[in-house]
Amino acid sequence: MEDQLVNILYVDDEVHNLNAFKASFRRSFNVFTAESAKEAMPILAEHSIQIIITDQRMPQMSGVEFLESILEAYPDPIRILLTGYADIAAVIDAINKGQVYLYITKPWQETELKLYIEKAFEVFQLRKENKELTKKLLIVNEQLEFMLRQKLIS
Repeated sequence: MEDQLVNILYVDDEVHNLNAFKASFRRSFNVFTAESAKEAMPILAEHSIQIIITDQRMPQMSGVEFLESILEAYPDPIRILLTGYADIAAVIDAINKGQVYLYITKPWQETELKLYIEKAFEVFQLRKENKELTKKLLIVNEQLEFMLRQKLIS
């Protein structure tokens, strides 16, 4: 089942938000939830997560700090920042430091958020395809260079 559905990790210190999210989207997506960045780390290590949605304002670590901290180890998931506050500094930080794809304000609209998640997954798939094609292109390029050198030598 995990391979068929999009794997989403939702991080929020408010348990009722986690429960509401899971109740809303568990039929459409494979939803993992965590109450903190610390709780999210084993989930990232154990599962192939395509989309990370995180609340901005959390006690130990903000959403942007969390996204920034996992960037090197987990560069591929599409990042969405969710917040109840219109904090322009957080938006700028999210885009610059956490490489956030989308910034959404709470409370979310279920149909709108579902559409955003689907679009984010399309971006994830396109980036993955692009990486694979680039890798194949580099291999073919190396082979062509090798063949050209062989011709020049003989």
